[in-house]
Amino acid sequence: MTTSLEKSRAGAHGDLREGLINAGLTLLARDGTSGLTLRKCAALAGVSHAAPAHHFDGLPGLLDAIAARGFEMFADVMEARAEAAPQEPRARLEAICLGYFDFARDNPALYDLMFRQIWSLGGASEELGRSGTRAYTVLADTCAPFVLPGQEPGVVETQVWSLIHGYATLVLVGKLGRNRAIASVTDVLGLLGGLALAD
Repeated sequence: MTTSLEKSRAGAHGDLREGLINAGLTLLARDGTSGLTLRKCAALAGVSHAAPAHHFDGLPGLLDAIAARGFEMFADVMEARAEAAPQEPRARLEAICLGYFDFARDNPALYDLMFRQIWSLGGASEELGRSGTRAYTVLADTCAPFVLPGQEPGVVETQVWSLIHGYATLVLVGKLGRNRAIASVTDVLGLLGGLALAD
């Protein structure tokens, strides 16, 4: 049973569930995935080690919730970039890709967790599924002007997603070292110029 003290402490974060998710985000940024445990989240949120059981089905449930929050943040970043860009299809597409890359670069542990959770057999809670779908919809909607008549939308979406996700992943895992002459993200996104706008 959650104590009144735990409720009071969690209130500083909105509620206990929010406090635990925020604690998980903080631990991820500070210590990486290996530093993320239920006990550490509870301690950082200022509640007992048993408190997370009231809201999450063990660590996998908490990881799903943190990943879902990550996808919401991810979608927010891409949408904000698209809105700030010139309102023409190619500029908006480049903008969401830059937002995608910057989010991955700035939140490497969270980015890794998000995709591991949503693609894992043990993950993909309903909340995570909704958040992941929202983020993918930003990509799909921005790719839509480049889908040619008779073409499956997934073709263009996969081309763009592969380009930016692949580049971001290569950077994060250190395969594009500083001592190599490599293309910048804007150079890589130059390949988007090969996409034709649908009439």
